[in-house]
Amino acid sequence: MKSELDANGLACGSVAAAINPGRDLRGNAASQRNGVKYLCALIDQMVTLDARVLSGPVYSYVGRAEAYTAAEKQRHWQAVVKNLKVVTRYAAAHGKVVCIEPLNRFETDFLNTIEQGLKLIEDVGSLNLKLHLDTFHANIEEKHQGEAIRRAGKHLGHIHACGADRGTPGNDHIDWKSIAAALKAIKYDGDIALESVTLDVPRIAASAGIWRRMEKTRDEIAYNGLKFLRKTLA
Repeated sequence: MKSELDANGLACGSVAAAINPGRDLRGNAASQRNGVKYLCALIDQMVTLDARVLSGPVYSYVGRAEAYTAAEKQRHWQAVVKNLKVVTRYAAAHGKVVCIEPLNRFETDFLNTIEQGLKLIEDVGSLNLKLHLDTFHANIEEKHQGEAIRRAGKHLGHIHACGADRGTPGNDHIDWKSIAAALKAIKYDGDIALESVTLDVPRIAASAGIWRRMEKTRDEIAYNGLKFLRKTLA
């Protein structure tokens, strides 16, 4: 894989975690152990690929969203903090960064906002734990994305740029100008990955709740999305 990237003049900026119920950091004891082992194995792969960031909802599997009691929520929080301490120590030893991604309320009950992410970073207490902002999820959960980015500040480590409907950035109602201004204000220098979801990969489409075609082709998303982001976020 690394040789193929090199041969085509490409770099691997990040590796995304795919958490399932058997490796949930707030699951049962076996699930937590498997989750830590899996995330550390991804960090090993990042070394091979020369990727800096491990991103995504590393704390729990997508779709786990329930009305837990306050006591249950506290137990979940403590479990994730404990496990992320182990994972971030491993990341630090290998010169890598873990970026936690808040998701919308329909995909997780655990972490929805930048404020919650900042609290998790504080409790874990690692310089190698940062925030991953996705404009699709933030469009649902944050009142103003620009303000959320400013609150994140130095703790923002990775961004997924996506339209409000999971389509092409710029072909939607998101306030991209405020996002651009906020990124400039905090001197953000991390990666911005174009992440739109299409029907072309059925398994991913189903997991993201994509039941109709957002744009005519995925090439259109890539070309128009990249053109827009370069112009707006330059």
